[in-house]
Amino acid sequence: MQQKVKRTWKQVDGVLLFDKPVGMSSNDALQKARRLFSAAKGGHTGTLDPLASGLLPLCFGEATKFSADLLDADKTYEAELKLGVTTDSGDAEGEIRSIVAVDVEKTQIFDVLTRFTGDIQQIPPMYSALKRDGRPLYELARQGIEVERAPRSVTIHAIECLEFAGDRLRLRVKCSKGTYIRVLAADIGAALGCGAHLTALRRTEVGDLTLGGAVTLVELEALDEAQRLTRLAPVDALLQSLDRLDATPDASLRFRHGNPIDMPPGLCGKIRVYDGGQLIGVGEAGREGRLWPKRLVHLLT
Repeated sequence: MQQKVKRTWKQVDGVLLFDKPVGMSSNDALQKARRLFSAAKGGHTGTLDPLASGLLPLCFGEATKFSADLLDADKTYEAELKLGVTTDSGDAEGEIRSIVAVDVEKTQIFDVLTRFTGDIQQIPPMYSALKRDGRPLYELARQGIEVERAPRSVTIHAIECLEFAGDRLRLRVKCSKGTYIRVLAADIGAALGCGAHLTALRRTEVGDLTLGGAVTLVELEALDEAQRLTRLAPVDALLQSLDRLDATPDASLRFRHGNPIDMPPGLCGKIRVYDGGQLIGVGEAGREGRLWPKRLVHLLT
């Protein structure tokens, strides 16, 4: 009987831009990548549905302290819609509700997309993780139970038509957090008068992070340990949208001990703070023009 080798977990700090395949949950992706790095601590920056592929930033070690910051970030997706067919889930995994002939001109597409740009209202789908009385809506949906959901405000910053051919429509959507692309697909189909559902979804951007530098699971498995570490972005990869302050040695010491420091004029909100070019934490502007520590990292050597 072959004896299992006990894994040694290590302190690994950084951000992995992971290109998640279709069919894998975000947690499965995290655990597979975490094992490949033998990382003692890991987390992701918000789930990506199993149906979807694309950019899933994974955080290890000290980077997990900032993973929640990307939950509020804008996202960009490439979505494929099938016109003329609606499903109960709004995507290809649901049961078909209706099939109608598609008679749509490209000018209609552009007109409808304009109407869905900006601040819009969405009714969350029943097949979602939102909860009612402690139960996820998708559990109720599987039992054939539908409950009333309040509309939510989201922002569609831009919609671009990438391709339109017959009953197939491909879009690029840049949107705010909380946007359901399958709801957007269904609503666009309804506005066109033929219905639609989402058949494919790929996330290409999360905040300032892009799919360009992402690695697939197959690529990651083919690398040795040293090569894998080179694919990690630094801890502050999640913080590039914040203003930067390079603290003096004295200020750095005070900040690392949880004390406020003076903040130069012109800075506001959350600030990433460095000591000798190394991230030591994130502070937030507070009273009397001082910068108060919010999250600190251990100095990495």
